[in-house]
Amino acid sequence: MVGAPSIETGVDTVVVGGGQSGLAAAHQLARRGRDFVVLDAAAVPGESWRHRWDSLRLFTPAGYSHLPGMAFPARHDALATKDEMADYLVRYAEHNQIPIEHSTRVESLRRDGAAFLLSAAGRTWRASNVVAATGAHAVPCIPAFAAQLPACTAQLSSVDYRNPSQLPPGPVLVVGAGNSGAEITLDLAASTSPDGQVFLAGRDVGHVPGFGRSTALYPLMQLLGTWGAQQVSKRLSGAGDPLGRVHPSDLLQAGVARLPRVVGVRDGKPQLADGATLDVAAVVWTTGLRPDFGWIQLPVFDDAGQLRHRHGITNEPGLVVLGLPYQRTIASHLVGGVGRDAEHLIDHITRGPAP
Repeated sequence: MVGAPSIETGVDTVVVGGGQSGLAAAHQLARRGRDFVVLDAAAVPGESWRHRWDSLRLFTPAGYSHLPGMAFPARHDALATKDEMADYLVRYAEHNQIPIEHSTRVESLRRDGAAFLLSAAGRTWRASNVVAATGAHAVPCIPAFAAQLPACTAQLSSVDYRNPSQLPPGPVLVVGAGNSGAEITLDLAASTSPDGQVFLAGRDVGHVPGFGRSTALYPLMQLLGTWGAQQVSKRLSGAGDPLGRVHPSDLLQAGVARLPRVVGVRDGKPQLADGATLDVAAVVWTTGLRPDFGWIQLPVFDDAGQLRHRHGITNEPGLVVLGLPYQRTIASHLVGGVGRDAEHLIDHITRGPAP
């Protein structure tokens, strides 16, 4: 039996993703009077924010946590909760009357001559340009040896973690000492029972001096431009970003025990870089997240499966990516920094006359 033919819609530009990056791109397209649509897998804009852990707050103040054309509705130095940010993105989409197809997960992007074809929910969109704005933090990077832990050891990733009630009584090990790991560790330390020691394992990523609620630092990060992004990326060399909102002394005061990296599993227990093992009831993996570009069926990936681009511009004419860390400035992946990148990329793909 032959299935029903896919409904095809022609449009100049398709934006894939309805979070802050996708909405920033949509704002720039609307300013230019372009014909476009946003395809978003979620039911409302910014839904991914609501699926983060309950106590999450942005580490950038409200004065810098907004998209072009609409201030964040809070005091300049306030640190928004995840739900406040999600609400802001909903209002932003409504205020700008952005055309969004919700609950529409893009399954494939391929070429058909000079045009792009995107398939989603039994429909097809034919477009001249595509903005990939699905975010940098979609899939947890959990080491393969995690599968060697016994079933009695509860395991969660930073994507799955919501609050301490998800974990059984007893000691908890958080693996990964970057911003997510530090925030989740403090959340656990504030809520565990007396016998529930919280351990934080991983390299010391340092702390950004003076990183607080002043907005002066963030425009400076953008002014450093591509050079600044390159220098930071080289310095990190795959390590986590320095701590922002959490200071190392906060962890010490909360009674958190710092440990070396986790390098494997021995005798059913996490093994540390110094050879010791740890008997814990649960492990929370905060070992990083990566983008999910599995829907892009085009030759834009390197041998390691990383999307190749230069400041967001790929080698496929008309295909750009937005919202990746350090793709153009130090602030490229921040809510307050993505707007400038969006303007740059939309300028790039709309230099020709509007159709």
